[in-house]
Amino acid sequence: MTTLARDPSVRRRSATLSSPARRPRLDESLDRARFVRPVMPLWLAVLAAAAAGVALDAGFPDKGWWPFTLVGVAVVLLALIGRSWWQALLIGFVAGAVFWGVDIFWLTLYLGPVPWLGLAGFMGLYFAAGSLLIALVYRRADRAWPSRWGRLGVLPLVIAGLWILREGVSAVWPWGGFSWGRVAMSQSESPTSDLVAWVGISGLSFVLVWLVAFLIQVARESPLRPGIRVLTAGIAMAAVLAVPAWPAPTQGTSRIAAVQGNSDAGLFSQHSPGDILSDHVAGSLTLAGQDPDMVVWPENGSDLDPARYPYAAAALDEVSATLGGAPIIAGTIQVRGDKVYNTSLLWQDGRVQDFYDKRHPVPFAEWMPARDFFHALAPDLVDLVTRDYEFGSTDMTFDVNGIIAGISICFDITDDAVMRETTLEGAQVLLSQTNNADFGRTDENLQQLAIARLRAIELGRSVVNISTVGTSAIIAPDGSTIEEIPAFQPGTMLADVPLATTLTPASVVGGQLEWLGAGFGLLGLAVALTARPLRPRRP
Repeated sequence: MTTLARDPSVRRRSATLSSPARRPRLDESLDRARFVRPVMPLWLAVLAAAAAGVALDAGFPDKGWWPFTLVGVAVVLLALIGRSWWQALLIGFVAGAVFWGVDIFWLTLYLGPVPWLGLAGFMGLYFAAGSLLIALVYRRADRAWPSRWGRLGVLPLVIAGLWILREGVSAVWPWGGFSWGRVAMSQSESPTSDLVAWVGISGLSFVLVWLVAFLIQVARESPLRPGIRVLTAGIAMAAVLAVPAWPAPTQGTSRIAAVQGNSDAGLFSQHSPGDILSDHVAGSLTLAGQDPDMVVWPENGSDLDPARYPYAAAALDEVSATLGGAPIIAGTIQVRGDKVYNTSLLWQDGRVQDFYDKRHPVPFAEWMPARDFFHALAPDLVDLVTRDYEFGSTDMTFDVNGIIAGISICFDITDDAVMRETTLEGAQVLLSQTNNADFGRTDENLQQLAIARLRAIELGRSVVNISTVGTSAIIAPDGSTIEEIPAFQPGTMLADVPLATTLTPASVVGGQLEWLGAGFGLLGLAVALTARPLRPRRP
């Protein structure tokens, strides 16, 4: 050892390795190696993914613990760091299937476990595919963005873009998609909900996932000092929360009544024709002397089409006459030729003045794609869907004595493009008609009400959310509740509802922002996949 220590070449090599000029290169190499190393072992990552699925759901009603959804996003992202393609698919599928399994458990109430498991598993596949893309970017981030500030600035934006890309694709494909359960939809009661008026539903998901990914990246980067990390994280969170609420200007009011008949209007309910109609007639007549500008009934509020059944027409005429000639907006089923439509009618002066056909019938509930194929797999379940509703192509507004009302039926409220179209057509107020009877006393109706609340803020319009069984509410453009009827109680709402004509930024550019964010994610993925491996620097 003494001889080696005296060897000048050994001393020179030792000095080189310990020199200040060499140390940064060594630290840089170690930092890059850390970026491709998983944060946790695979077994723990899979368990964490399952826990993340539960946390993601906890932000949604009925719990409504909105910070838990952000925690769930963080756990998913941490579990994906450093993963191979098959590991990322496994982690993503577990997180997605658990989340959807918990979030839409209400589907089992009348339909049993098979449709629930099928939808949860199918949506889990989307989650798995999105997780794979995110994992690929994480594995190659050090190649694509070698500098620390490049990773801090670009990587979280790419991760957020890929997240909303997955949400966006699953919302529209296939068969019209399933747009329930997006990150933004957990935030109706959070301080971040005001952002939705500026950037839309997908934009809010983007901002929240970006924030989580940025905080993770701040924690991972070295050699940032603890004080710098805390300051950087604090600035990012403050920037998100500092965005002011959209002022939501209004111009006048309309006196609107809405009736919740508490009708047994479920798929398997046993009732005589006209019973649901009678429930809503009875509720409406309690408003005698109030003379509202319009009366809104829910989806399927009249189980007899007044355009075909004189009894139903006479009942609506009686209600209108009792309420000072008020027009009635009622949901019903219409048959025209050999086609069936889930329709909302504007009834006034003894006839249908206008109608709207549902734009977004729910696949496997209101129509059956590839019926022969799925019938071979589950004939009993497929036979429950006895008729296929047509996709509507009408405009989305009614002119109700000079008030322009935007109409949505049930699942329409989850469709970003459909809801933006109502305001672009000039809607001053939104009437959201729904029938939640098939889901009983589960939290489905509360989840839908939370979406309606976000739509009010996003579009700067009051929303009259009226259900056959609840929960029904009139929501102001700022998201506050004006009137409400508890679930499974007959009742009415009557309020001077604020009207608005000013378009929010989300109404105008929400769709473009979604494309921009998703496109940036894909561009970042392309950069990461084509980046060349880093070569060690020569001393």
